[in-house]
Amino acid sequence: MRIVFMGTPEFAVASLDELIKAGCDIVGVVTAPDKPAGRGQKLSESAVKLYAVANGLKILQPEKLKDERFVEELKALNADLQVVVAFRMLPEIVWNMPPKGTINLHASLLPQYRGAAPINWVLINGEKESGVTTFFLQHDIDTGNILFTEKVTLSGQETAGELYERLMYKGAGLLVKTVKGVESGRYSQHPQEELAAGTELKHAPKIFKEDCLIDCNQPVEKIYNLIRGLSPYPTAYTILNEKTLKVFGAEYELTDTGENPGEFFSDNKTFLKFAALDGFINLTDVQLEGKKRMGIVEFLRGVRL
Repeated sequence: MRIVFMGTPEFAVASLDELIKAGCDIVGVVTAPDKPAGRGQKLSESAVKLYAVANGLKILQPEKLKDERFVEELKALNADLQVVVAFRMLPEIVWNMPPKGTINLHASLLPQYRGAAPINWVLINGEKESGVTTFFLQHDIDTGNILFTEKVTLSGQETAGELYERLMYKGAGLLVKTVKGVESGRYSQHPQEELAAGTELKHAPKIFKEDCLIDCNQPVEKIYNLIRGLSPYPTAYTILNEKTLKVFGAEYELTDTGENPGEFFSDNKTFLKFAALDGFINLTDVQLEGKKRMGIVEFLRGVRL
């Protein structure tokens, strides 16, 4: 079965690597164009492109997915199936091209947490489980018929970075299973509208800076979930000494503080915490605006509060 793979970040590399190890025939890789990055504005290549170059795979990097030249190049690859992992939204002329369709890997248990940031929102909302889903692409984003899912149990302490890595490898294995199932015809399709019936759907929209600001008038567990759900990126933050303080790690303490939410406390040596609605948030891993990321003891050595 001839397969075209579409993806951009590191999350997609694990899936591409597993497909190749499983003996799949990857006839082309579609990824984002090179972009200027850093102070020198040197062209930066996507993680998927770097992997594809290292493994001698044919690469397509369209600026626009409806571009006639790209569409013709894609048709010329004569793919039976297209596989999408962490890529852009595809126009119908692209996703409807191969005879066996286009499948997508999504980092949540669909139909829950459709959208751009499922890993973050699952943790922000304090869920007890997550997982990965493969499905056929249709018109509306993340709504196609489900093929396979695999669940993972959440501890309530993992960060978005830790869950990202866990689901990256879990998803790669599920994708190989899905491709083999499509190739052999041993699969069934489950319409998402049937699975969603009678349930409240939670969404995973793109996260903006205003979503990352810590509200000290919230319960400590909710603040803790926001911090780990945004760590290490895009990172929750608060304001200290009129500067942005990014918070990568914290612990929480349920107690009647008797203090105003948002008020900071420190011994200037070993701890820095702030009051919230029903307790304290103890900061453990931070980065003050203009400084490097540090553990709290190192941070307190270099800052006057």
